[in-house]
Amino acid sequence: MANEENAYVLDYLAKGKSSDYRESPLAQVLGTSFFTLLEVVPKAELKAMQKVYIGKEKREEVSLIKRRIAYKELTSNATAELQNAIEKIVEENKDTFLQFYNISHSISLRMHQIELLPGFGKKHVLDLLDEREKKEFQSFEEIQERVKGIPDPLKAIVKRIVQELESEEDLKYYLFTRRPPTEEEGKDRGQGFRRDTHRSYEQ
Repeated sequence: MANEENAYVLDYLAKGKSSDYRESPLAQVLGTSFFTLLEVVPKAELKAMQKVYIGKEKREEVSLIKRRIAYKELTSNATAELQNAIEKIVEENKDTFLQFYNISHSISLRMHQIELLPGFGKKHVLDLLDEREKKEFQSFEEIQERVKGIPDPLKAIVKRIVQELESEEDLKYYLFTRRPPTEEEGKDRGQGFRRDTHRSYEQ
């Protein structure tokens, strides 16, 4: 399972959480490749929405990746920053997420991956697929110009990512995020689409 290389800080707790055995700095962060929610031990004070390196090489701001966490374990401050961080990641990687609309595919005889996006119905999907058969989409703006009446395609991806992270029950399909952490933490049961460190999609 590929690791996160960078993350955005959602919350910094100078004394850690009240439930911790002893007081020590803690931060909750969101990975930029797989939207993994993590708790890390910072070397110094971190600011909300600060981008930090959390890969395997020498880290300047983070001394230890403590553990993976679920949405319900986020602090109120982290929860408030979550959508801002997701929007920033999607905005910074528009070309990558645009490819979802160009290469996504059916997941059953009756359902297409695009139907998992909030606000997208079967007519939207059929119209979009007809248009992409003619020519690949070059921008999110072009999608809206060519496919009339569809929801904002970029915001729909952001909303889907939020849904996947917030879900307390195991969703059947995960398009952009890893499944929630389980007792078998080391196992990742796969995603509908997955972005590796080279920003490409795979089944």
